[in-house]
Amino acid sequence: MTVLVIGAGPAGLMAAETIAAAGRAVVVADRMPSVARKFLMAGRGGLNLTHGMPMPGFLDAYGAARERMAPFIAAFSPADLIAWCEGLGQPVFTGSSGRVFPKAMKASPLLRAWLARLEGLGVRVLTRHEWQGFAADGAALFAGRDPIPAEAVVLALGGASWPRLGSDGAWQRHFSAEDIAPLVPSNCGFRVDWSPHFAGKFAGSPLKRIALTFGGRSIRGEAMITAEGIEGGAIYALSAAIRDAGGGVVSIDLRPDLPGLNLPADRRGQSLSTFLRKAAGLSPVAVGLVQEALRAGAPGDLLGLVKALPLRLGAPMPIARAISSGGGLRWGAVDDALMLRARPGVFVAGEMLDWEAPTGGFLLQGCLATGRAAGLGVLARG
Repeated sequence: MTVLVIGAGPAGLMAAETIAAAGRAVVVADRMPSVARKFLMAGRGGLNLTHGMPMPGFLDAYGAARERMAPFIAAFSPADLIAWCEGLGQPVFTGSSGRVFPKAMKASPLLRAWLARLEGLGVRVLTRHEWQGFAADGAALFAGRDPIPAEAVVLALGGASWPRLGSDGAWQRHFSAEDIAPLVPSNCGFRVDWSPHFAGKFAGSPLKRIALTFGGRSIRGEAMITAEGIEGGAIYALSAAIRDAGGGVVSIDLRPDLPGLNLPADRRGQSLSTFLRKAAGLSPVAVGLVQEALRAGAPGDLLGLVKALPLRLGAPMPIARAISSGGGLRWGAVDDALMLRARPGVFVAGEMLDWEAPTGGFLLQGCLATGRAAGLGVLARG
């Protein structure tokens, strides 16, 4: 009999590779017409594979799931991921931020090489197979398809972000409610009550080289103004804390590169926009943020607004618009090899599990590491 992997994203494909490399027959089934759609979408702007941050700081990115993720990351580390990528003929480089990318800056060449390796290992891929649970005899059920019996199963069905790309969270109905932590948006944007003038003028404008602070934690990066709020890497890095707090006020340093910035007391007849552009070097959207804060009743301390502009964030954007999702199958539902305690022989990997991490390479590292762990769990069971 074969081993069945359900879900053809990074976690599922890594589980399939791990098992097939040991000489076992593997079938991968996915409900979409083609595999790894979210992986390909994530790679359009430059595929962030992992991060060069040393341990233990790297593990801190996994927050509350740090201790559960640690053994999987140790067994398939960032260095291992880099070696794996280069073994597929895809050299990498590390950017100034510590993020690691393939030199091709795309996911498609890596995926093609990966699928070729899987084909060489004898892995069969079945598309348009939507999982519907298990039959009484243990065979996997698929909508409009014949059941597939297997000696072991790896579930790698993702979370609930970007559902049009495959991960819609429908798998939850096949588990008891007490085994699932509710799926929530992660690496997400937040709603902001912009004035119509600001939203109309600056929606779609990037806010570059800023520093955001929330809950005592500061992140340098970039953000993007949208008609409904704000999103982008710096926001994503703090999104779990902001979400769990029910929103709140973030502080934005619009010129973190100028810690000793001073502004002249006399504007010499200049408009506020001209003054902030010349004296503080602010971009038009940054000037607009200062003006927006003043319209909302912020004190008129311009230097204070440039260095610590308060911005109240509301609800997170819907999970369908999030980069990833938090929540999922609780850790108590699986053993240390990621096998379901309630269903021996069935393993779980990737975003189905209850962990989250910021963008920057931590997400993909976690998916690949748990995929490999699930594959090793299958092999260890015999």
